[in-house]
Amino acid sequence: MKRLLIVIGIVLLPQIGAAQCAMCRAVLESEGNVSAAEGINNGIVYLMAIPYILVGVLFYFVYRKMKNA
Repeated sequence: MKRLLIVIGIVLLPQIGAAQCAMCRAVLESEGNVSAAEGINNGIVYLMAIPYILVGVLFYFVYRKMKNA
């Protein structure tokens, strides 16, 4: 059951995040400044990715520590 919830979370979270980025980009593109819209969209993606990377690294070190113990 726990694995099913993890898989569902992994499948659904990127779609929710992408929807928000598309909304922000659409608002900025309506103003006509496409380069600003691309910059904002890239910034959102970076801000979204950093916590996942940090948590992944943390779990890797915990896994490695538990495996050696």
